[in-house]
Amino acid sequence: MFKLSDCSLIASRNGKLGFCTAHAVVPLVESIIETQIPQTPINLHDPEEKSSKYHFLQRLNPKFYISVLVNCRNPKQVRQVHAQASVHGMLQNLVVTNKLVYFYSYYKALDDAYALFDGMCERDSVSWSVMVGGFAKVADYMNCFGTFRELIRSGERPDNYTLPFVIRACRDLKDLQMGRLIHHIVYKFGLAVDHFVCAALVDMYAKCGEIDDARFLFDKMQKRDLVTWTVMIGGYAECRNANESLVLFDRMREEGVVPDKVAMVTVVFACAKLGVMHKARMIDDYIQRKKFRLDVILGTAMIDMYAKCGCVESAREIFDRMEEKNVISWSVMIAAYGYHGQGRKALDLFPMMLDSGILPNKITLVSLLYACSHAGLVEEGLQFFSSMSEDYAVKPDVKHYTCVVDLLGRAGRLEEALKLIESMTVEKDDGLWCAFLGACRTHKHVAIAEKAATSLLELQPQNPGHYVLLSNIFANAGRWEDVAKIRDLMSQRKLKKTPGWTWIEVDNKSHQFSVGDTTHPRSKEIYEMLKILSDKLELFGYVPDTDFVLHDVDEELKIGILYTHSEKLAIAFGLMATPEHTPIRIIKNLRVCGDCHTFCKLVSAIEGRVIIVRDANRFHHFKEGVCSCGDYW
Repeated sequence: MFKLSDCSLIASRNGKLGFCTAHAVVPLVESIIETQIPQTPINLHDPEEKSSKYHFLQRLNPKFYISVLVNCRNPKQVRQVHAQASVHGMLQNLVVTNKLVYFYSYYKALDDAYALFDGMCERDSVSWSVMVGGFAKVADYMNCFGTFRELIRSGERPDNYTLPFVIRACRDLKDLQMGRLIHHIVYKFGLAVDHFVCAALVDMYAKCGEIDDARFLFDKMQKRDLVTWTVMIGGYAECRNANESLVLFDRMREEGVVPDKVAMVTVVFACAKLGVMHKARMIDDYIQRKKFRLDVILGTAMIDMYAKCGCVESAREIFDRMEEKNVISWSVMIAAYGYHGQGRKALDLFPMMLDSGILPNKITLVSLLYACSHAGLVEEGLQFFSSMSEDYAVKPDVKHYTCVVDLLGRAGRLEEALKLIESMTVEKDDGLWCAFLGACRTHKHVAIAEKAATSLLELQPQNPGHYVLLSNIFANAGRWEDVAKIRDLMSQRKLKKTPGWTWIEVDNKSHQFSVGDTTHPRSKEIYEMLKILSDKLELFGYVPDTDFVLHDVDEELKIGILYTHSEKLAIAFGLMATPEHTPIRIIKNLRVCGDCHTFCKLVSAIEGRVIIVRDANRFHHFKEGVCSCGDYW
């Protein structure tokens, strides 16, 4: 099980350093003591003999070794203390031995630590905890679990120091099966209510995506500290339930737990996931009231939060207020301009970053290429891509290639994009093929799309989105038999299309709509407003684009389906429920369709409203009949 070298212990004999195994150290120490302790009487009136006796007795005191170990700065110094402890027979003292194992582990000298641990005649809970924790801290999970198994087999009772180390190892590996096994051991030894153990289990389940199990344990905890609250808030955000994260944040404060900077970064992250502006404002106000310093970590998180809540201007205000910025701060701000369709501003920021003395990394280059792709800045993007290795020492990876494929694909240069894919040496992933397939759909190039789809479905056969994308390409081309085949294949593989939803925030509350939705309490008024809007739009020359109805039905039915898209219902409700001249903010979980895009442009002109749409790919800002994407999306 343990693949550790047969490490030796250093011992001093006759003035020379030698090596011996842990098993041999006891007789060696005994022989050293016999030869070194004088057999003749000591004259205590002799100052030299008195001093020598004092130092000898000092080295028989465990506190001496502990004091010296605390001052060690590297493994070599620990080995020297170990040698002295061996010479003076102090390895029989459990406190000293445990401290040696601890400091070997602390300086990541795990071979030395385990060699000493393995030779110990006596071990206590501290010994086991230090050794298990030492392996866990250097991510040697195999030996961490193996040592823990030895602990259980030895009959020793695991305590609330050892168990959290093993649980965190399960968390880091995302090994849910092992995590549940350790959880059973926790119950067996009656530690289910222990605060430290329970907090570690909550963290493990949350990181493994088992948020319901995490919440069950969290609710049963008699006492919850700030760390546990933070873990639970972050867990919900990671599991796509950011709304519950913010509910927990409010509850945490109600229970008198004061958040620190780490907790606030987690809350800001959750708000970015949710994308709700009024929540972002409330969190920003709280941060300012509590006078949290806008350092690199918190400031960067807030830039991301405001950008993903639809207000790139507020994101820039935070960016400008930050006294210190790192490469991630600059990259996040560049990316924010990119997915808000402001590619030129993203590129303008880059030379400012270089002037500040910060060099770009691979994330920065992805952000720049993405901004170029979504703003139609083809030549600029190609220039960045061709020079990134030489100018910035950043080797292109699959994400950079994906951005360039998207850049060329959006510009209709599909042949060039395909050649780039075929010539690239890095491993292709589903994101790359998905970007290429999306370009094929936009430019209705069915033949190339089929080739791309084959590669995509080989990589991810269980992703329903890929089948839907190919089906939509066939539907646009009128190849209904192929559409039927794709849908049959999805049925055989038990895959379901992700339903489209749209959310709108009104009076600090989110309202959700699906296509043809009639469940809203004001549904009748919403459809009446939609009818009024449709009549106004027709006078402006609006004609529903039925190409975006991907069903083999007649035109009248297609128009009826378009009429009740979730985006339109949400916007109609927003016009009714929000004050005039205020922005309407909606979130769509899928890519907004072309007909709804046209609808939003015309409504913004007719009603004099700014409409901000966050879809699965980017933001669209509609104002006075124009979209920030420049119809390049």
